[in-house]
Amino acid sequence: MRIISETSSDGVREQLFVLGEVPGVLWTPEGAAGTRPLVFMGHGGGQHKKDPGILARARRFVTDCGFAVVAVDVPAHGDRPKVEEYDRIVTENRARVEAGEDLAPLVADFQALVARQTVPEWRTVLDAVQQLESVGSGPVGYWGVSLGCGLGVPFVAAEPRVRAAVLGLGGASASAESAARVTVPVEFLVQWDDERVPRVQSLALFDAFASAEKTLHANPGKHGEIPAFELESTLGFFARHLA
Repeated sequence: MRIISETSSDGVREQLFVLGEVPGVLWTPEGAAGTRPLVFMGHGGGQHKKDPGILARARRFVTDCGFAVVAVDVPAHGDRPKVEEYDRIVTENRARVEAGEDLAPLVADFQALVARQTVPEWRTVLDAVQQLESVGSGPVGYWGVSLGCGLGVPFVAAEPRVRAAVLGLGGASASAESAARVTVPVEFLVQWDDERVPRVQSLALFDAFASAEKTLHANPGKHGEIPAFELESTLGFFARHLA
């Protein structure tokens, strides 16, 4: 793990790093030392590790809860090179949708392909970050919606260090099999008028989680219109399960 830059502002230290071919960013309280909870954040499709939504949530996790937060660029996003195979699949899927095919199974197949690469990458990042003095081997949470949900569900299912997860804007066709192996507490976000993920698919994914504690948060609005107040619930959720 190679730190390539470090800055601090308003009590938050930001470190950009590279681990192998994976670029990432770690946020911690300024001057932090000793073990603390860590939240791993997965960004959405077409976004990157420092997308404004990721950054805003990360800073709140650090300043309000004293947590560490890490995010990395998904393959073909952010500072990572394009992947010819992924570009080809996206182009083909767009044409198939325009021809009248259902979007959900196409998204499911694509996310399953990407997850085969990201799950081992993310587990390696988690190994490296927890070796840092400012983080340590404390409890881990996961936050991710949309693509961050499609990749996050198999990650949470595979990673025993994750103790709680906030997920959403995802469907059963992409993640139900992995969701059946998720037993940690889950807070699940649904946009009732989601134009990209059918409501029935979202509810089926929520039902598929094997967690004894799982909560459905459904709000009116389209795919990208999660209400700002949901962040307060997320902070409380992670504080209960990680702090």
